[in-house]
Amino acid sequence: MNRKRLRIILAQPRGFCAGVKRAINIVETAIERYGTPVWVLHEIVHNTHVIKSLSQAGARFVEEIDDIPPGSITIFSAHGVSNATEERAKEKGLKVIDATCPLVKKVHHQAMRYNKMGHDIVIIGHHGHPEVEGTLGRVMGRVIVVSTVEDIRALTLSDPKKVAYVTQTTLSTDDTRELISELARRFPEIKGPNLRDICYATQSRQDAVRKLAEEVQMLLVVGSQNSSNSNRLRETGRARGLEAYLVDNAQHVDLNWFNNKSVVGITAGASAPEILVQDIINMLKRHFVLDVRSQEGKEETMRFKLPKFPDFE
Repeated sequence: MNRKRLRIILAQPRGFCAGVKRAINIVETAIERYGTPVWVLHEIVHNTHVIKSLSQAGARFVEEIDDIPPGSITIFSAHGVSNATEERAKEKGLKVIDATCPLVKKVHHQAMRYNKMGHDIVIIGHHGHPEVEGTLGRVMGRVIVVSTVEDIRALTLSDPKKVAYVTQTTLSTDDTRELISELARRFPEIKGPNLRDICYATQSRQDAVRKLAEEVQMLLVVGSQNSSNSNRLRETGRARGLEAYLVDNAQHVDLNWFNNKSVVGITAGASAPEILVQDIINMLKRHFVLDVRSQEGKEETMRFKLPKFPDFE
């Protein structure tokens, strides 16, 4: 039986961002330098493949700092942590290496600066996301999380002239534009960061999907279900009228999705390794005659330095 021809266009850019590469490298280097186990507070990044691989190498992931034995080598995830978590780590004598993404740290500094100026702080983001929780725990004054225009319309602030906002980094300028506009309408004197301060990787991956939507009939987003930026990529595709599916790996791909499709786009969230994309392509090669090409796009050159690794006693 003749196999159907299928054209695959790979998004450019896709996959690991600089902050994710740095965080994973920190865990790998800590294991190599200090031995196992190395304890990690929260998933270092939101990807099941990465977590499984690092777990096999000797990392132990926990959700509560009290689950870490006193004095242990401990890594804070890329999403950042609260002041209270840092204090608790000191109380337990934990030997801490901070893998917080530098762009998340920038949000922390912005929120704290506005807070010291006496402003109420509005965080544009998703309730319960580790990054948002970490930012919440950096602000001593009043801080509110908003996710929708309705949230903003319901806001009551003690002084409408003393308010500032920051954003979750895994949202793009397009995700936040309407919310920022509504904040500015309600609070004309609101202060906030330049839109260019929003995570470059989130924006560039969504831009690539919008460009893909002009050529493809369906979109596969490689990423885990708890990955915020991967979910946003799927939503971006659907907003452009595409069938779009979020898949953890090749086993989650349903061949029935490809019925009546001849051109399919594939992208990957900022926490998804390229090997998962290639696994899907290899799986599809067993069922289709593939023509695979990469989208034209600017290659990312952003790199973040690793922190200094202390000589723990």
